[in-house]
Amino acid sequence: MICVTGDMHGDYSRFNDKNIKKLKKGDFLIVCGDFGFVWDGSKKEKRILKKIGRKRFYTMFVEGCHENYDLLDSYPEEDMFGGKVNVISGRLMRMKRGSMFTLQGHKFFAFGGGQTKEIDIRRESRTWWEQELPTPEEVKHGISVMQENNNEADYIITHEPPASLKEFLSFEVRQISHMHTFFDAVKNDCKFKMWFFGKVHKNKLIPPRYQCLFDEVVQIKSAEPKKKGRK
Repeated sequence: MICVTGDMHGDYSRFNDKNIKKLKKGDFLIVCGDFGFVWDGSKKEKRILKKIGRKRFYTMFVEGCHENYDLLDSYPEEDMFGGKVNVISGRLMRMKRGSMFTLQGHKFFAFGGGQTKEIDIRRESRTWWEQELPTPEEVKHGISVMQENNNEADYIITHEPPASLKEFLSFEVRQISHMHTFFDAVKNDCKFKMWFFGKVHKNKLIPPRYQCLFDEVVQIKSAEPKKKGRK
């Protein structure tokens, strides 16, 4: 089983969700940005990261607006499940932008990143990293990966929504970047079952195939055939 949820902001109590507690060995929890547990590099933080990494299931996340990108980039990069990750601790890892992962028979296209409001940048100049916005090279890589997969994925995982959904979600439409226009191109040109994103701090289904997540946990059943037991 795979669970998908929204911004955690370093709140460990979120792991007490009844659906997350159902996850077994080899299952996955995916967080749509603002994971928030990688922030100051303190001893306390490292203990929590090890605790998460020792869980029986994998915890994977894309980055959002409120992340320490310098710390995230310092972790080793590895190839896992068909895509690239930064391994934080054990079974805890960051999903690198533009990667296509195959998890329990489903294909997940992951593309993290966020856009902080200008007023927040001024107020939080010491807690903002320019890496929150993808580079043109990262966008080109994402386009290339989608093309290699015939512009198809089962699920898309991002922090930000496509630009065309911002007005629907009462966001400032003027705050549009090349990341949002890239997401609109994916939205219009690619086939997928559902697009999950965080950012908005709302739990909202946008028919037919977009879902904004905050503290709701959505379950996705494995597409792989069950192993037959011994007779």
